This record gives sequence, structure tokens and C-alpha cells, in this order.
Amino acid sequence: MKTNSSLIAVAILVAAAVSGGYLLGSQRGQPSTAATAGETPAAAAKARKLLYYRNPMGLPDTSPTPKKDPMGMDYIAVYAGEDSGEASTADAPNQVRISTEKIQKLGVRVETAALRSLETMVRAVGRVEPDEQRLFTIAPKFEGYVERLQVNVTGQAVRKGQPLFEAYSPELVSAQREYAIAAQGLQAMQDAGKDAQSGMKQLAESSLLRLKNWDISDEQLLLLAKTGEAKRTLSFRSPVAGIVTEKKAVQGMRFMPGDPLYQVADLSTVWVIADVFEQDIGRVKKGAKARIKINAYPDKVFEGRISYVYPTLKAETRTVAVRVELANPNGLLKPAMFAQVELAVGGAEKLLTVPDSAVIDSGTRRIVLVQLERGRFEPREVKLGAFGDSYVEVLDGIKAGEQVVVAANFLIDAESNLKAAIGGLSGSAGQDAARAASQTTRAVATGHRAEGRIDSVDAKAGSVTISHGPVASLGWPAMTMDFKLANPALFKDLQPGASVSFEFVERQAGEWLITSVKPNTARPAESRPATAAAPHSGH
Repeated sequence: MKTNSSLIAVAILVAAAVSGGYLLGSQRGQPSTAATAGETPAAAAKARKLLYYRNPMGLPDTSPTPKKDPMGMDYIAVYAGEDSGEASTADAPNQVRISTEKIQKLGVRVETAALRSLETMVRAVGRVEPDEQRLFTIAPKFEGYVERLQVNVTGQAVRKGQPLFEAYSPELVSAQREYAIAAQGLQAMQDAGKDAQSGMKQLAESSLLRLKNWDISDEQLLLLAKTGEAKRTLSFRSPVAGIVTEKKAVQGMRFMPGDPLYQVADLSTVWVIADVFEQDIGRVKKGAKARIKINAYPDKVFEGRISYVYPTLKAETRTVAVRVELANPNGLLKPAMFAQVELAVGGAEKLLTVPDSAVIDSGTRRIVLVQLERGRFEPREVKLGAFGDSYVEVLDGIKAGEQVVVAANFLIDAESNLKAAIGGLSGSAGQDAARAASQTTRAVATGHRAEGRIDSVDAKAGSVTISHGPVASLGWPAMTMDFKLANPALFKDLQPGASVSFEFVERQAGEWLITSVKPNTARPAESRPATAAAPHSGH
């Protein structure tokens, strides 16, 4: 019995010693409240404010609550003031902070909002047409016959005053004789009384006026008055230098008053009629410059000005015709040619602008990321005005001189809890923008890893072709496909045939962007993923 009692006593002492050691170790491993002199529990909680939980593998994925990744690893808590290498909210609730290392990795680029002349181009298709003010129709005003053709081919170039055809008309011959007799009678009655001279003068003037109304030239009238001989035929001449665009006259044919026998077009100046879409017509103004390109002359650019904006809209195409006048001294521009038209809109007035790539458009709200300092960004809702080719006017939301993110802003969205920052915007604007950011984050925030071999590198296009192994997070088999690189610096040391490990995200549907790549020097060549039989075209 003594032995059993002694054993029990020893066991109790051992247990007490173990318990005491555990408590002592616990007290030593955790700082006591007394050790933090003067620090209240509220101050300690504020110093360790929990921001979010980040992915333990460094993928661009965060969570407001504890969770596990697909491999069962717990997400890591990130507290205010910690430099985790990942994105976090800054001190202000509507700001985002990203580490310098992450900024370099993502290839973030900023540009200053500044005052610029926002001249842009409205593009349209058009066609070359003759200048309607330089079209001339030759139509006799009396009945007669085509006696002889002197220009008998459509498309023939003619000089001003060049004879086109000769016409015979009994009425014309009679009118000429009447004028010749009146002119001779006026000379013969110089010694007659005033009444007789006045009557003969009126007869001569009426005969002359009749011939002039028939478009008889002054040269022919002078010859008629001088010789007094009525000619059997009369020559019709071209009123302008140009091209015969229509010829209906046939030798020997009879014509009636007003029948159009010839049409001559002066093509030294032509029109280009451009069809401008309804939504663009409000920016097109008379007198603005225009650039014309013709498929027949790809190396030439013709310049003119808008001379008229037509007042009607074509309901079938929802376009408005705009007329551009162009000089055509060499005759290169021919009627019915198709043209590509660029109409300059906007003026010399300086406007506050940012690159259009800086704008995140949710459909109802427009957001830009303003860089307050290196690594600290603030989302701002902006009101946009006119759009240029690569810049857009900002009416409200930012000031001149502020720096806005113009490249990799979608990756800042993916790498940070930008949804929470945008949610700090006031009213429904913040809610709508937060929804837009949430959609963008879901689209691009998921990162993936793979290993493969580089087949080719195209630094000019910013892409690389890689034969990679299976990607478990996407369920992809081994294949060959093209990737874009987020940062030009990633091209360093990338050579065809090199084995690499890389991370990538989906920037937009079907476009995959590499955010990190490292040479896989330790990997033996025989373990590289096999090249797929055909390039991957489905992603």
C-alpha cells in the first residue's frame, strides 16, 4: 500500500510540474498586458486593424473573411501598416495602396492630365462626283438637224470654244436673213426720216435679239452683219474646257428645241460626297478640313474642306451627306470612285484631357485611378466630354496636373480590393462603380501558373509563344498558345527554347497576360512539356 501511495504522489507531482511549465511557457510566449506600458486594449486593436485575407500562394485574390485555397492552405491575414507585397487599402477608405515591387511587376504607367487641343477625326465612306456647278449641257433652242459631228466620242477632252457639232435649221437660216436684211436696210436709210430709221432699227434689234436668244455667238453675229450672208449651218461650241460625259447627238438626227445633245463636265474641281453617321453629324462643321484617300492611289492623300452639310438624313442608312470640295488639276479623281474620308472635328481650344485608356467604363459610371503618390491610388468618378483619337475631355472629377493610371489599371483592380475603395464614393455612384469593379475583378483577378518552353518571342507585338504543360486551375491540357506580357521588362532573358515558369491572368475574353516569368534552369530538358499537336486557338 505504501508503494502504491508513493507512485500516486509522484504522478501528481509530475502532472503539476508539467502544468506549471506549460503555463509559464504560455506567459513567456505572449506579451502580457502589463508589458505594453500605457497601451489600452482599444489602442492595440487599432494598431492591428485587419484589412483582408490574401492568397497564400501570392495569387491576386483577396477575401474579407478567412478562407482556404484549392490546396487547403489558409489565407493570410493582412493588417493596416503591413507591407505584404500585395495591394491593400490606404489610410483613407477610398484609396488603394500597392507595393513598389508589385507596381514594377504589373507595369503600371501614369500620365499627367493636361490641357490639349482635342482635334479628332470623324471617319466615313464617300464617292467622287462631278461639281454640279461645272456641268454644262448643250441643248439647241430651235428645231433642226445634226449636219456633222466634230466631237463624236463620250469621254473626249475638249477645249473651251471647241466646235462640237454643226446644225442645220430652216428657222435659223430665216432668222439670219431677216437680220442681214434689217442691218443692210438700216445702213441704206441713213438719209431717211427719223421715223423710218427708228422702225428699221427696231426690226434689226429684234432680229439680233432672236439670234442671241438662240445662243448664236457674238463672233458669228459680227460676221453675219459684216458679210450679210446667212450660213446654212451653225457650229455649236463647248462653253468650258472639260470632258464630254454624255453624247446623244448622232449625225443626221433631227432634234427638237431643248433636246440635250451633249454634256461637258469641268473636272478641275470635284466633289466628294461622304455619308456621315447620325451620331457624328453634330460635330461636323462647314469649313473644316478633310482628308481623302482613294483605293486607286494608296500612297496619296487629298486635302479639301467641307463646303456643305446637307439638311436631310437618309432613313435607310441613318446617314447625312456631307460635301467636300477637292482640287483635281491632274484629273486623278474620277467620278464614281470610292473614297475614305476623314473629317476634322474639334478646334484649337485647350481642353482638360486624359488618355482614353485611363477610363474604366461601367456603362453608367466612368472611373479613373489617380496616383496620389508612388504606390497610392484613388479612384475618381469623372464626367467626360468630347472624344479624340486617343484622348478624352474630362469635364469634372480631376484637375490639370494630376497623374492618372493609363496602363495596367485593370491589374490594379485585380490586385487590390478596389471594390471597397470605389464603394467609398458617395451615393449610388459609388455603388454602381463598385459593381463595375466587382465584375472586372471577377473577370481578371484569378491568376494561374504554368511551366513550359518558349517557342518564339515577338518584342514588337509584345507577345510570346509558349508550349506549356497542363494548367490545373483552368483544366487545360498541354498546348501551344500566344501570351501578351504585362511589362516590357519581362522580355529580358527570354530566348526561344528556354524553359520557364510563369504566372498569367485573363485580361479580357481570350486574351491572356503574363504577369511574372522566371527561367526554369533547374528543370531537365527531358521533363519539359511536350508541344501540342496544334496551336491552342480556343483561348
